[in-house]
Amino acid sequence: MTKTVSLVWFRRDLRLSDNPALAAALRGGDPVIGLYILDDQTLFAPGGAQKWFLHHALNSLAAGLGRTGVPLLLRRGREAACLIATVREIGAARVYWNRRYAPAEIETDRAIKGALTGAAIEAQSFSASLLREPWEIATKAGGPYRVFTPFWNALRMLGPARTECAAPAPAQQPSEPADFTVELQNLDLLPRNPDWAAAFGGEWRPSEAGAAAALAAFLDGPLSTYAADRDRPDRRGTSRLSPHLALGVISPLTVWNSTLAAVEGGAMTVSNAEKFLSELAWREFAYHLFYHFPTMASAPLRPEFERFPWREDPAAFDAWAHGRTGVPIVDAGMRELWRAGYMHNRVRMIAASFLTKNLLIDWRKGERWFWDTLVDADPANNSASWQWVAGCGADAAPYFRIFNPVSQGEKFDPNGDYVRANVAEIAALPNEFIHAPWTAPQAVLDRAGVRLGEVYPRPIVDLRQSRERALAAYDSVRSRSSLETGPVNA
Repeated sequence: MTKTVSLVWFRRDLRLSDNPALAAALRGGDPVIGLYILDDQTLFAPGGAQKWFLHHALNSLAAGLGRTGVPLLLRRGREAACLIATVREIGAARVYWNRRYAPAEIETDRAIKGALTGAAIEAQSFSASLLREPWEIATKAGGPYRVFTPFWNALRMLGPARTECAAPAPAQQPSEPADFTVELQNLDLLPRNPDWAAAFGGEWRPSEAGAAAALAAFLDGPLSTYAADRDRPDRRGTSRLSPHLALGVISPLTVWNSTLAAVEGGAMTVSNAEKFLSELAWREFAYHLFYHFPTMASAPLRPEFERFPWREDPAAFDAWAHGRTGVPIVDAGMRELWRAGYMHNRVRMIAASFLTKNLLIDWRKGERWFWDTLVDADPANNSASWQWVAGCGADAAPYFRIFNPVSQGEKFDPNGDYVRANVAEIAALPNEFIHAPWTAPQAVLDRAGVRLGEVYPRPIVDLRQSRERALAAYDSVRSRSSLETGPVNA
């Protein structure tokens, strides 16, 4: 009997280990072919920085699949058309994929599943990107959670919904598609002329092996001080797994289980592990919101914020985007973003607060900038986090929190090491002035070679006045809503 072909459609699940769709296809016993489609027309098509990560992750995935006897095809175009054409081209009788949760993606997947079923082609989808499906966690009233802590408590009580899938064993006859390298180059994912991602290779290993190494290094070191160091951008205190999770090079279930194993093995305290797992749970919460509130990427979860008086200020936005605001901790973060395609999470909050509160620029502009410049851009995390900082999202209490970038820098980068590493113009300033150069006496500035307004810009906005302006803007929203009041200066 002639064997039929099974097709595995890869999306944000670029791995062999713990991949339910791939595992199910291989269990069927028929020849398996992998497929990745780059659709530049979707809202969540990878941005520039993530394309670099994607290129290398696909290259690694193809090598791993090849060792198991599974070739990987690459296509570019609209997802539905490319998938149906590939099914016809290879004569696939079954198509497998892991689920996505963006509204347009859900609609696309349903339409494709309907078309395949109508053509007598089996289509199966699986849970692989989350610990629990968004509809599996609900309040006592049966609705979605809008506050993180009770969501985290519920997730912690339930635990993951499935067990890990083992990585497939190597095949006796590995697959080596001759045209893969050409297909990968044709996707045009790497920047050229100039190669602005030249430094990315020193920061990231976009592969399953790289993700596993990053997890192991984190569990062996930084996790032991995670609760204390996670907010310190001047230290390597975080896992840096977010790019691997964003493209599914590693699964959250693997991270969850490995962390618990470290605790059970006595290598880790429960408090540090739980703090880290709660950050993994924030990603789950973001997808929970994303599923239940389909407009989250483009509209505030608090509808009264549709009337918020955002300002149009292209010059200020450009200064923010390029790390030329004159506020060192903000500029350090934005320059780290340019250099590494990444920004420490505490600094992300500070930079986002500066844009939305001190400059009163719409959070959606910042979200799209981050989408294009972050290697870890994530459809749900990006919008949920920006809405949280802007005060218009779920669990954004107090919604009028305004991060003071100077005090935040002094608290979390006390010696100015993070600023000095990213803002070379002011590196010679003493610690007491590194986060607020405009307060330094002229003699101090002269000794450090800092000429404000020339070598380094003066702040593009007065922090105190812009804070008051922001609070007035939030008052205008509060007057039309029942939101809780009382300013907080974090």
